[in-house]
Amino acid sequence: MTTSTALADHPTDDVLPDLDAAREHVAARALRPATTGPIGLELEAHLVDLASPGTRVPWHRVTAAVATLPPLDGGSRVTLEPGGQVELSGPPAADVTAAVTALRADLAAVRSRLGAGGLGLAPIGTDPCRPAHRVNPGPRYVAMEEHFRAAGHRAAGVAMMTCTAALQVNLEAGAPADWAARVRLATALGPVLVAVSACSPLLAGAETGWRSGRQRIWAQLDPGRCGPLPGGADPADEWAAFAMAAPVMLVRGPAGDAVPVRGRTSFDEWVRGAGPTDRRPTVADLDYHLTTLFPPVRLRGYLELRYLDAAPEPWWPALAAVAGTLLDDPVAADTAAAAVEPVADRWEPAARAGLADRELHTAAVTCLEVAADRAPAGLRAQVEALVELVGRRASPGDALLHTARTDGPAAALLAAAHDTEEGT
Repeated sequence: MTTSTALADHPTDDVLPDLDAAREHVAARALRPATTGPIGLELEAHLVDLASPGTRVPWHRVTAAVATLPPLDGGSRVTLEPGGQVELSGPPAADVTAAVTALRADLAAVRSRLGAGGLGLAPIGTDPCRPAHRVNPGPRYVAMEEHFRAAGHRAAGVAMMTCTAALQVNLEAGAPADWAARVRLATALGPVLVAVSACSPLLAGAETGWRSGRQRIWAQLDPGRCGPLPGGADPADEWAAFAMAAPVMLVRGPAGDAVPVRGRTSFDEWVRGAGPTDRRPTVADLDYHLTTLFPPVRLRGYLELRYLDAAPEPWWPALAAVAGTLLDDPVAADTAAAAVEPVADRWEPAARAGLADRELHTAAVTCLEVAADRAPAGLRAQVEALVELVGRRASPGDALLHTARTDGPAAALLAAAHDTEEGT
C-alpha cells in the first residue's frame, strides 16, 4: 500500500479534493504499527430499575444516577447508549489480566453507586423483556433512528440501538507484515466467538429462537455498513474501499448537529458530487462517516472486535481472555487460524444455532482448549470454566433462558442485574 500524506496535516474543514485523497486518508489511519499485548475493553450493560425491571428507566433518572458517579479507579469512562444502556470503556492496559482487573473494579464501583439508587446493570446481549425504545435524546441518536426508518431498517435499527449490549475487545494492530493475517484471523474467529459468547436468546419478552439475537439484529441492518471486511492482502485498503462504498448515514448541519440522510448515497458518490447535500465533503465529514460504520472488526489504528455478546461473570472476563489469547499468542493464533478456516463464513448458523452447529462446536472446542492452555494464569480459571461450558454445547445465555422460562423475562433481566463476581 502506498500511503499519501496529502491530507495528513490538513484542517478537518478542508474539502476532499478527490476520491483517491479520501481513500488514502482512511487507509493511512486504518492500522498503526504497535507491539501486540496491550488491550482495551468496553462493556455495555442494560440499566434496570430493580423495583420494576419490566419498565425502561426514564432518561432524567438515567442521567441523574450517572451524574453521581465519581472518577473510577480503573480509569473507565462511562457513557450512555440510546436505550439507556451504560457503557464502561477502560483505557488500554498492558495485558488482558490488567484490563479485566481494572474494568471489573470499575464495574463493581458503578454497580454499588447505582444500586444505592435502586438501579442495576445487566451485562447481557439483548434486553429480554422491555420493548425497543430510545430514551437518549441526543441529536446523533435521533438522526440515526430517522435514517434507519427511511432506509427501511427502523425496527432492527432501534433494536440495535436500544436493546443490545456488547463486550468489545480492542487489540493492537501488530507489525505491518502481520496485518493481513491478523485482521483475517480476527474476522474469521467471529462466527466461533459469536456462538461461544451467545447471551441473547430473548427480546421484548419473547424467545427469538436464536442463541445470539444480538448478532441477528446486526445482520438485519445494511451489510454495506455492518458486514465483514473481505480478509484480503491489504486490510487498510479494504477498509478504505468499504468506507467509500458505505452509505452515508448522517451529515453535520450548519450548527454542527447531526442531520439524517434519508436516501442511499455512498461516500464516494458524495466525493464525486452526487452527495446528500449541495456542499462538497470535508475531512471532518469523512471522519464522522467512519464513526457510523460497524463491521464485526473495525479498524481504528487498532483492531476493534465488535461481535461478542455482553455476558455476566465469569463469562465476560473469560471471553476477553480468549479473544486476546487467540490473537496475541502466536501458538494459539496458529491453532485458531486452522480451526476456524472451515467455519469463517458461518455467521448466521452461529447466531441461530450457536454451538449446536457441529462444525462450529468442533472449531470452538479446539480454540477454547488452546486458549485455556495459553491464557494468563490470572484468568485461567475463568477460561477453563468456559471450556467446560463449551464442551457441553452450552453458552452464557442458557441460564438466562432457563430463568425466563421458569419465572419470566423480567425475572431473567433482574437476575442478570443482580449478578456479581462473588455471586456467580
